[in-house]
Amino acid sequence: MSMKNKRILGIDPGTGICGFGVIENSKAIDYGVISTPPHTPLPERLLDIYNSLHEIIKQNQPTVMAIEKLFFKQNITTGISVAEARGVCLLVAKQCNLPIFEYAPNQIKNAICGYGQAHKPQIQEMVRMHLGLKSVPKPDDAADALAVAIVHSFVAKDSVNVL
Repeated sequence: MSMKNKRILGIDPGTGICGFGVIENSKAIDYGVISTPPHTPLPERLLDIYNSLHEIIKQNQPTVMAIEKLFFKQNITTGISVAEARGVCLLVAKQCNLPIFEYAPNQIKNAICGYGQAHKPQIQEMVRMHLGLKSVPKPDDAADALAVAIVHSFVAKDSVNVL
C-alpha cells in the first residue's frame, strides 16, 4: 500500500484522558480525546477506552496505529494505570488487524521539533504547522496523538524510500 493511502491513527495513551489523532496525506482527519470520569473504577474506565477506540476506528478506518511508548519517572501507580490503558489500545488495534508501531517520547520530540527535549508548546505548534491547522489542536493529549501519527508518517515514508 502506498503512503498516499495510509490513514494513520496516533494514540497518546492515558487512563483519564487518552488522546487520538487520525491523519492522511499530512491532513488531520479527526482528533480528540477519550475521557473517563476520575472516580470511576479502573475496569470501567478501561472498558470506556476499549469501546470508544473501537468506535473511532470504525468511523475513521485507519490502516495503521502508531502509539507512544510509556516513560515515567516518578509516580509508578499512575504509570501502571496508563500502561493498562495502553494495553487496551494495543488489544483494540490487534482485534481490528491494524499494524502497530511504537515511538518513545524523545523520538517523537526529535522527529517533530528536531530536539529530543522539546516542550509541549513547541510540539503543538509544529503539529499545527505540519497539518496546516489554523490553531493548535486542543487538548494537549490530542495534539500529542497527532504528533505520534505524524512521526509514523515520516518513518513510513523513509522505509518506503529505502525499499
